[in-house]
Amino acid sequence: MTLCIIGLGYVGLPLAVEFGKKYDTIGFDINATRIEELKRGIDRTLEVSSEELQAAKNLSFTPSIEDIKKANIYIVTVPTPIDEHKNPDLTPLIMASRTVGRVLKRGDIVIYESTVFPGCTEEVCVPELERESGLKFNEDFFCGYSPERINPGDKKHRLPNIKKVTSGSTPEIATKVDALYKSIITAGTHLAPSIKVAEAAKVIENAQRDINIAFVNELALIFDKLNIDTLDVLEAAGTKWNFLPFRPGLVGGHCIGVDPYYLAYKAKEVGYHPQIILAGRRTNDEMGIFVANKVVKLLIHKDHKVKGSKALVLGITFKENCPDIRNSRVIDVIRELQDFGITVDVYDPWADKEEVKREYDIELLQNEPNFADYDSIVLAVAHEQFKELDYSAIPHSSVVFDIKGVLPRNLVDKRL
Repeated sequence: MTLCIIGLGYVGLPLAVEFGKKYDTIGFDINATRIEELKRGIDRTLEVSSEELQAAKNLSFTPSIEDIKKANIYIVTVPTPIDEHKNPDLTPLIMASRTVGRVLKRGDIVIYESTVFPGCTEEVCVPELERESGLKFNEDFFCGYSPERINPGDKKHRLPNIKKVTSGSTPEIATKVDALYKSIITAGTHLAPSIKVAEAAKVIENAQRDINIAFVNELALIFDKLNIDTLDVLEAAGTKWNFLPFRPGLVGGHCIGVDPYYLAYKAKEVGYHPQIILAGRRTNDEMGIFVANKVVKLLIHKDHKVKGSKALVLGITFKENCPDIRNSRVIDVIRELQDFGITVDVYDPWADKEEVKREYDIELLQNEPNFADYDSIVLAVAHEQFKELDYSAIPHSSVVFDIKGVLPRNLVDKRL
């Protein structure tokens, strides 16, 4: 058995490493720079250490399609983003399927891990595989679906100790797929009755979190008008045994801020308009604008001239202690402040300077900032390094907005 992992990002690389400890495994990515870095033991996502890469003795890396022809199990882990109209962008998935289709042989199994809407594997991916290979689905080749549950930056919940949902296009293939993952997942597996069920399970996991966060974000908007501290309310309510501990915030990243649109897209395709899912998305997508507008009001309250003032935003990654900037909603705060004529500096020791410049056209500060230089400061991401900064240098006249609720109360003008 030889496995090939298609796509070596936050999902694909940890998977390739775990399989590479036990089986002949080929890590394939079209990014030749990424391949060269991995060959040198460097993972810029920081999900896998050099030691872990070395421990995967049976793992090799390649950007060449010729090198993956010998595999008989292909696992697709490419990203599934949304376009500017918030519809699923299946381009990476379709291109990956075409790549696999060109090397597909009789008896091969193709497993998808990318987050999709229910039915996508069989309705979108399988036709691409059939067209490119000339083979027939469930006769010549087979498919499986096992949704990824990678949590970037989380060193506690990692691939082997997160329970894995599995599925296959026939009962026999489902059993094979389940056994394959069981061999590397210490937390065990859950064999779903169909590929569609497994696809649906994945997409609702993040839609559920999105809706819960939208609820507390809406509470934050209400309590702001009532002049009540939201975190004080949540702390009091949290004393009840069954109160769910969600916190308000900016909802970005490659999962929670994206996956609900995949489910909504499919729902509308079958004639149902998903009101709660989309209402939650609207609420969460507006939080960056709320934060920026609140900062401006606080500046005015403290007699600052808004246009031409200087703001410092701490953090641009989508979550703490992680270099991932994909779909970070911190950018909404930055752009709104800039629209008011405010000069915005951004400091983030985790983010890659070139990636931020390429993605958002922002030049990150390279050194620890001098708080005295700024009229307003927004703590947007709760990196551990930010908790250790000396905030005593912040002038009393400056506005401090703590989105994450981690700074001492006496330093903060407003918490989300």
